[in-house]
Formats: sequence, structure tokens, C-alpha cells
Amino acid sequence: MVTEQVNACASLIQRQNSANMWKKLNARRQPPGGAARPFLIRGLLVTLVVLLSVPLVAAEPKLTAKLDRGTISLGETATLSLIFENVFPNAAPGLPALAGLQLVGTSSSQSFSFINGERSQSITYDFTLMPGREGEFTIPRMDINVRGTTLATQPLKLKVLKAGSAIPNSSGENPVPFMKLVVAKTNLYVGELLPVEIQLFALEGHIVQVPQLAGEGFSVGKMSQPSQSQSYVGNQLYGTATYKFYVVPAKTGALTLGPASLLLSVPDLRYRPNIFGDRPRQQLTVTSNPQALQILPLPAENVPATFSGAVGSYTMSFDAGPAEVAVGDPVTLKIRIVGRGLLDALTLPGQPDWREFKFYQPNSKVEYNDALGVSGFKLFEQVVIPQNSEIKSVPPFVFSFFDPDQRQYRTLTSAAIPLLVRPGGATPSVPSNFTNAGAATAPPPPQDIVHIKPHLGQIAPIAPPLLLQKWFLGLQAVPVGLWLFLLVRRKYLEARANNPLLRRQKQVTQIIKTGWRNLREFASSNQPEQFFATLFRLLQEQVGERLDLPASAITEAVIDERLRGRNLAGETLTALHELFQACNMARYARHSSQELSSLVPKLEQVLRELQKVGQ
Repeated sequence: MVTEQVNACASLIQRQNSANMWKKLNARRQPPGGAARPFLIRGLLVTLVVLLSVPLVAAEPKLTAKLDRGTISLGETATLSLIFENVFPNAAPGLPALAGLQLVGTSSSQSFSFINGERSQSITYDFTLMPGREGEFTIPRMDINVRGTTLATQPLKLKVLKAGSAIPNSSGENPVPFMKLVVAKTNLYVGELLPVEIQLFALEGHIVQVPQLAGEGFSVGKMSQPSQSQSYVGNQLYGTATYKFYVVPAKTGALTLGPASLLLSVPDLRYRPNIFGDRPRQQLTVTSNPQALQILPLPAENVPATFSGAVGSYTMSFDAGPAEVAVGDPVTLKIRIVGRGLLDALTLPGQPDWREFKFYQPNSKVEYNDALGVSGFKLFEQVVIPQNSEIKSVPPFVFSFFDPDQRQYRTLTSAAIPLLVRPGGATPSVPSNFTNAGAATAPPPPQDIVHIKPHLGQIAPIAPPLLLQKWFLGLQAVPVGLWLFLLVRRKYLEARANNPLLRRQKQVTQIIKTGWRNLREFASSNQPEQFFATLFRLLQEQVGERLDLPASAITEAVIDERLRGRNLAGETLTALHELFQACNMARYARHSSQELSSLVPKLEQVLRELQKVGQ
């Protein structure tokens, strides 16, 4: 049993590591003049793997088959994964004949984990399948014999749609993002405010652009920031982003609202994840369902004379002042309309009973109680002037609107306010306690003649005006100079913002600056996993910035294809390959704090040379 385990582990190590990598690893560890040291190190590594594998072999073996997607379109690929847990086959298993499906690529990967003190280990074989036609395919049950144990898989279904078809939502392992357009009701009146929600359901992704809504015949209000939550659709838990806004129909008849579309950045499932579990990203346009709405005209019967087009639900308060004026003096009316509707579009209607007053253009302001601008109040200040002294009160103010909930017109009428109007030119009587009718008014004393001053006195020197003083003229140049400085600085910042290469270079510089500090901390605290993860990311970010490629797409193959011949020294390329290989070997070897610290100068030298390479 132990011999079989040793052979299996040795075979696994030989498949995963090339002879060149073993040579470099042993050369780094071999002291000068030592010949037997590489064999000793290799033997210790094999023994260590055997000891770690003994509990796993004793555990129950398991085989799982799964597809990364259950539905694809013609021209795309699907990945079939066979996951062996606690058991390792000698070679990749063969697939049965799959009519209509072509095997276009294979790969394998391993994973190690420690959960609650127990080790687990698995190996995954990925088979990339490309369909040759549309239809539904069945991947049959597979019985695979591994070291005397027969493991079986469950049949899987793969549906292939026409090329370019939109993938419908499913509740499988990798559901496609989808979107809903939700309206409060489908029958409404022209001019009525209709709340609308756009709900995005996705497992992961980044929103690239806010939703765009198609709606001819509607005016669209301000859209709120999305609220995030989680909800179940079928048996699948989705992350949900909800946008809220309102629309107002501008014409009657059968109208269609939507569809709404949104640009979403999601991982591309056609590519295998890297060692950090990241995939290249792609942008998807997610489209919602349209909504059919029936827009009704406002009733033509019983329309009030003071109706000016307001649709909604409102209340009104009214005040006027001052209460005592003369003919021709202004009286200020304050009309406050509170409710739910298009407050911005509200106007004051004409008042038939106010014929004895002259009206001026009113002022208004609107305040909302919510972020969407659906409810709040609008305050009007209207100046009127009474035309004769026979007016005894401010007439009632009348405001009419159509209430879509009650399906009828409603009229609000304020109470009359008493008003005293004096005839024009009259002066108000003075109260008696401030006058004395019997007392004669004493005339003012006569003013004597003032003689010309015979002497001017002491004459003080007059300072020159500010316009002729140098310090004042120099001070006027300060605002101009400051304006020129801000203008040049703004143009410079705009030029940098419009240059994606400069933005990315600045971003990568900041990432590397932060990464240096983390690398030294991980090296001093002997945390190899975090150390090599940070080192790998710094290499990807720097090489990706130089080659103008996504950081997740940087591999050793890309380095050979794109960096060779770019005025980069051969020693730097070799050191770059060694750092990538060290990251790949990090999970199979132990490292001391001194070994981790020794890689930091090499990484610094490589990054410095990479920064000299032109894009």
C-alpha cells in the first residue's frame, strides 16, 4: 500500500513540474561542492507528500461531473469538469463518444485545503467541448476505474441555441443575469405620474452603465441610486440592484414602455480561472421585458373652469396680507399646494371672481419629500392690487385638479379673508393721544446768515488715488494670475484623465507602492501564501500595464510572445520566468523568512527594468 502511494505521488510530481523547474530549484538550494544534496531534497519532498497523502487515501474517494453552463449558443464552448476527490488517476480519463460535440481542449488543476483541521485534496480535469449543431445534448453516465475502485457520474444536459441568441435565465449553477421592468399599474391617465422600478438580478458583476429606458411618448423623471439586496428566484439566491424613477405619459392610446437595457461586466466562463480564481471579464447587455400600457384621456365632462392641467392628489392652504391697504397698494397672496404629482408643472389657474384686482407674475418654489421628486409642496407668492375702496375681503382662491385614484375632477376652495381698502391718496388718522388740538404749533426759529470763512486753516496733503499706487495695481494681477494657474492645471488634469495609459500607469504605481510594504510584512512574518499571491499580482499588474493588456491575462506564454524583442535584457526575462515559476511552486515547497526576503530585491530589479520597456 505504501509503495503504491509513493509511486502515485512521484508520478503526480513529475507531471506537474518540468525537469527544468526541478533543476533550478535544486540549484538554488544546493550548497557549493555538494553533489548528493539534490537527491536528498527530492527524497524529502516525496516523503512529505506521501505523509500528507496517507489520511486522504484512506478517506472515501469521490467523483463529480459538472458543466460550467447548461445553455450556450452555437459557436460558444462549454467546459465539462471531472473532479476527483481523495483519489488520483494515473492519467486523464477518456470521454465517451459524444455525437455533435467536439473535444477542442483539455487541462488539469489541483487544489489543497485545510478545513477544521482536516486536509482535503482534489484534481480536476477540464474538457472544452464545442457543439457542431443546435439542439439538446446528453453527456451520458461515465464509469471510471481508479486504482481498483469504480466511480460513476450522473448524466448531464447541454442545450445549444442558434448562434447569437440571447441566453434565457436559468436556475442552474451559473445562471445568466436578467432584468425586470416593474410598473405600479398598466392603465393610467395622460399626465399621471407612474412609479417604475428596474430590477437587476445577477450572481456577480460590475455595472458599467446606468439603465437606459426606451419609452416613446413618455417623459422620464430622475433615476435614484440603486438599492442592493438579495432575493430568491426559484432555488437560486441572486444579488439584486433596484433602480426607482417615474414616467409621465404625454399622449393617449396603447403605448409600450421599455425595454430597459444595462451594460454589465461579468467573468468570461469560456476561460479557466487563474491561480487566484479570477477569469477575464466580458461585457454583457442585459435587457428587460417591455411593458404594454393603456393611456386614457382625461374626461371631457364636468371640467372645472379653474382646471389648468394638474393631475395628481393635492391639498391647498391660502393666506393674504396685509389686511389694511390703500387703493393701488400691493397685497401678497401665498398659495401652498401639497401632494403627489408633477409639482414642477403646476401653474396657478385664472380666478373669475377676482375681477377687482390686478394680478402680477407670481414667484414659486418647490420642495420634495423624497429623492425621486414624486411628493412635496409648491409655494406660490402672488402680488395683487385692489382697484377700488369698495372691496371688503380677499375672495376665496380656487384650485382644480384631476384625481386619477378617484377618476374625477376635484376643486379646492379657500376661505375669504377680510380686507380694508382705503381710498387712494388718503392718509390714516392719527390717534388722539398723540395730538393736542388746542396747542399752537411753534414756528421754527429763523436761520441767521452764515458768513464766509476768512481763513482756510491748515491744508493737509492729499494722497494719490488708489488707481495710481503701485501696490494696488500689483494686487489686481493676483486674481488674473490665479485664474491662469487654475486654467493650466485644469487642462493638465483633463489631459491626464483622457489618457487611459497615464491613468493606468498611475494606478499600477500606487499598487506597486502598496505591494512593497505588504511583501516585506509577509516576508518578516513568514506568510508564504500571502507573499507569493502579492508578488504574482505585482508582476501581472506591471507587465499588463507595459503591454496594455488586462492583468488577469498575463501568463508565462504571454511574456514569451509579447516581451521578447522589446529591448529587454535576457537576464531580466530569465529572472521574470523564475519569479513566475516560484509563484507556481509556492504550494509545493516550504519557504523560510530569509528565502522570501531574498526574492524582494530580485522583484524590485525586474519591475525597474520592466518600467523602461516602451508600450
